[in-house]
Amino acid sequence: MSKFRKKGKKGQPAVNTASLPDIVFMLLFFFMVTTVMRETSLKVENKTPKATEVSKLERKSLVAYIYIGKPIKSLQGAFGTAPRIQLNDAFKTLEDIPLFVDMEIEQRDPAEQNMITWSLKVDEKTKMGIVTEVKQELRKANALKLNYSTKKTDKITN
Repeated sequence: MSKFRKKGKKGQPAVNTASLPDIVFMLLFFFMVTTVMRETSLKVENKTPKATEVSKLERKSLVAYIYIGKPIKSLQGAFGTAPRIQLNDAFKTLEDIPLFVDMEIEQRDPAEQNMITWSLKVDEKTKMGIVTEVKQELRKANALKLNYSTKKTDKITN
């Protein structure tokens, strides 16, 4: 004799999806902030030597990298095993270094153009002959602020 009757069993309530867009955008923002985009893909072997007296670079945005080493195994059929110079994403010759220097300087803000550090990432098994030639070309292009990339270690062992 009641006016209100239950018409059957109700199931579980549906999942509330109102906050789902907030969660998705929060995750998207998190990954956008924490992801580092790789600028170049290495085409040369690059196991840098170890050193004990190492200092960190202050602003990595003012660093231009020059990679020197023998080509990776998948490219050795086409390029051989002799040490090669990699500028950005391509193998280049010594004659291409002044153009590379000019392009890197042009891409920078005019106030920062004189503060660019040229970092040589040289494989530890590479002979110094090609490194000296690269340094001479950098000197001719007036790129005088030079850095050798290494890994820090406590002790040097032979």
